[in-house]
Amino acid sequence: MAQVIDHRGGVWSIAVPIPDNPLGHTLVHLLETDRGPVLIDTGWDDPDSWDTLVAGVAACGFAVTDLHGVLITHHHPDHHGLSAAVREASGAWIAMHAADTAVVRRTREAEPGSWLGFLTAKLTAAGAPEDHLAPLREARAKRHGAVRSGRPPALPDREISPGALLGLPGRRLRAIWTPGHTPGHVCLHLEEEHPGRGARAAGGGPVAASGPGARFGRLFSGDHLLPGITPHVGLYEDPDDATVTDPLGDYLDSLERIGRLAPAEVLPAHQHAFTDAGGRVRELLAHHRERLAGLRTLLRDPLTPWQLAVAMEWNRPWAQIPYGSRNIAVSEAEAHLRHLVKLGHVEPVPGSGPTTYRAV
Repeated sequence: MAQVIDHRGGVWSIAVPIPDNPLGHTLVHLLETDRGPVLIDTGWDDPDSWDTLVAGVAACGFAVTDLHGVLITHHHPDHHGLSAAVREASGAWIAMHAADTAVVRRTREAEPGSWLGFLTAKLTAAGAPEDHLAPLREARAKRHGAVRSGRPPALPDREISPGALLGLPGRRLRAIWTPGHTPGHVCLHLEEEHPGRGARAAGGGPVAASGPGARFGRLFSGDHLLPGITPHVGLYEDPDDATVTDPLGDYLDSLERIGRLAPAEVLPAHQHAFTDAGGRVRELLAHHRERLAGLRTLLRDPLTPWQLAVAMEWNRPWAQIPYGSRNIAVSEAEAHLRHLVKLGHVEPVPGSGPTTYRAV
């Protein structure tokens, strides 16, 4: 049976499972409009996930065929995976920020095995050992000339423009560009009086009272702001674009923007709804300040990105981190290095190969 929460005021959440993932599920939100229901994210492309989504929409009082549109906070498969199935079943439009739409388009057009080649080159440059690189080379050799399997991610047919009020009849939903977790991540601010004024928010504390300076509206935060998890921030990977980006800097700037917004309640894509967005933003900013300071200490001795990732503190010892998750960890280490270089706190060691970095 689908886990569905009525957040009141025509807002629902449906817990759509993510197969074999410790996160457990994605909270897909359904927003009622005068034109019909709209989904915010869709969940992982998996038969059980699809069945759960269909059952969840029914528990909200609708059929999948009633869906009018899909708003995607970001392109990751636990958010965008079922968008194609929803569009096929209902004819709903799909909207996404242009930066993440570009990622989807690149993914659809890439030759099988090309990403493995890019990843192998990136990890080699980061100083990954041969025993980590060998499986990637083997996998790429097997994929060479292969035909793509599975359904490709859906190409959106509408753009979510930063700052725009989205065209949802009867609702005031504004897009807020919050890059960091992905280049085109967006949060969506429901600029309407919270229906729980004077009551308690679903899954959280009391909703802020009205009056001067009161917190206002509800924020669909995707993965940008979560109550108990620090979202992954790695490099924006584009094999065809050599632009030096700063994802961690983007994320920290985006956090401050959401802190100033001060919504009455946050409806994230994982875990549970919560209040005090400003407090959570301050916690995350402090966490990243402490982590950056710790990395500067580690870099008193020059390290490659791989060596830095091994030395960093994670939620488990490095030896227990699964193979694929190590690639994610290295990307996160590189994002932190890039931000420290931009701040002038770290520099690459001239002539090192693979490149090592040291504190300044």
